[in-house]
Amino acid sequence: MATTNNMTLNLKIWRQKDKTSEGKLVDYRVENVSPDMSFLEMIDVLNDQLVRKGEDTIAFDHDCREGICGMCSMMINGKAHGGFKNTTTCQVHMRLYKDGDTVVIEPFRAKAFPIVKDLTVDRSAIDKVMAAGGFITANTGNAPDANAMLIPKPVADEAMDAAACIGCGACVASCPNGSGMLFMGAKVSQLALLPQGQPESPKRALNMVYTHDTVGFGNCTTHAECEATCPKGISIEHIARMNREYLKAAFTYHEKNRSEGAG
Repeated sequence: MATTNNMTLNLKIWRQKDKTSEGKLVDYRVENVSPDMSFLEMIDVLNDQLVRKGEDTIAFDHDCREGICGMCSMMINGKAHGGFKNTTTCQVHMRLYKDGDTVVIEPFRAKAFPIVKDLTVDRSAIDKVMAAGGFITANTGNAPDANAMLIPKPVADEAMDAAACIGCGACVASCPNGSGMLFMGAKVSQLALLPQGQPESPKRALNMVYTHDTVGFGNCTTHAECEATCPKGISIEHIARMNREYLKAAFTYHEKNRSEGAG
């Protein structure tokens, strides 16, 4: 008779009806979990069991299930996306757990990410920071030839590393201050490194930092938890570049205002 390596897991999942209700951890037992399942597929199995019982399913965000969209915002055993290096929740496979393990699953915890229901949080604060300057507005006309604007490879590589940020918010959930500066630093740094983004760099840095601070994110005190849990391996060096961009922009802005006032 063939044997199976399927597991039974004990889950403690945060259940919360809506943003105004009290939440709590609820115990669930899930059987026949294949080691080849992804973490989200395992929750799908649990939700299927709940449907069959006539119970309310667990709400959670997901889309691509390929580590690209950044929507699967879960704290697994107290760590964003489970704490596995360069891995989003949807890329976590159940082979990383053992039969009989207890797994605690909660939503991202941060002031800027209010809970909507169960494991779903409102991450629109990230969108507001992006809308404040995470783009360029230059009218470039037709697409230029790829070799028309030469960019040194080390600079291009660093810009691409910053551009890998998917805006998942793991940095915010991991930071004891609830800071979004790694995410914001990646976006500011990416465009500040490239010639296309440099004309608007001062305005971008000022607007994004102001928005970051007004929508509920905390300040960075360099705990580096953000870098440790970032599923795309974004370096805190980008926070340093963002700070430099902001200081340059603030100095230029105040100097301009002072000279205009003196005139």
